[in-house]
Amino acid sequence: MRIPKVNAPTAFREQLLAAIPRLRRYARSLVFDAAAADDLVQTALERALAHWHQFDQRRDIVLWVIAIAHNAHMDERRRGARMPMSDGTDVQTELQAAPQADIGLRMDLVAALRLLPVEQREPLLLVTLEQISYAECAELLRVPIGTVMSRISRGRAALRDLLDGKRPQAALGLRRVV
Repeated sequence: MRIPKVNAPTAFREQLLAAIPRLRRYARSLVFDAAAADDLVQTALERALAHWHQFDQRRDIVLWVIAIAHNAHMDERRRGARMPMSDGTDVQTELQAAPQADIGLRMDLVAALRLLPVEQREPLLLVTLEQISYAECAELLRVPIGTVMSRISRGRAALRDLLDGKRPQAALGLRRVV
């Protein structure tokens, strides 16, 4: 197999390397499977390197590469691939990485996040975990800012209900108003 030569400038490659930890964290929280997350990161990095000339230096490279990962994830979902269910080993790895945290609460949170629809989980993770602004999240997800705010609000409400042991109040799906 021939590996293509990448002519990306050194400064770009260094910025991209610095973005990898946040990209991995986002990918792992998005797909809940360490191997699938690593594949998503790999795909995003390959696409970023292949299209380095499209990067606008005025933007944050982390947002740019997370947008690439998001689009790659959406491509995979559109192809009909199912989100793999975890056997729990990736959760155990995550829990061992931060032993000072309340393990039961972390397990409950991971389980609750898995139950959220991707449409709510993505903006919630981007704003809370990656600490990007609502406007940046809206741009990244290509939806209006009001939609981001609504999805985050419904996602938070559903998480509260799930963590309290209740069934979420219609927060897990869209409701049809006629």
